[in-house]
Amino acid sequence: MKPEVQNDGTAPLTHFDAQGQAHMVDVSAKAETHRVARATGSIRMLPATFQLIAQGQAKKGDVIAVARIAAIQGAKRTADLVPLCHPLPITRVTVDFTLDEAASSVHCSAQVETFGRTGVEMEALTAVQVGLLTVYDMCKAADRGMVMEGIRVLHKSGGKSGDWVAA
Repeated sequence: MKPEVQNDGTAPLTHFDAQGQAHMVDVSAKAETHRVARATGSIRMLPATFQLIAQGQAKKGDVIAVARIAAIQGAKRTADLVPLCHPLPITRVTVDFTLDEAASSVHCSAQVETFGRTGVEMEALTAVQVGLLTVYDMCKAADRGMVMEGIRVLHKSGGKSGDWVAA
């Protein structure tokens, strides 16, 4: 039985076989190309918590520096966390954090690159989420009500499907 759910209304989801069982997609016939994905997300917090981060006064240390390293590590470990992801030879990960005082938020964006047979959207999303989780972890003593939001892919390029940009 083929799954009824479709990703864009025209193609079946690829992580299910003809019987509807989950499986890792066979990418052996795909061409190796340069693949890039960029993702973003934010964590919103109390103004006092934001000031701890902005002024470098969090008790656990430099929140942004630690979150950047965690995000890079998250990208590298995506296949360990998401069961059907392929382990990929990541060639580059960049992570940027922007402090938004007006919104009492920290914005994170990550770009991941590889030269391979499958894309790096999951790695970019994982980098963002792990970076934001690290901000939460380092500041939870001051603010347990922080909210992660807006986590999404902004752009992907490479492979047979080419470029995609979020609306």
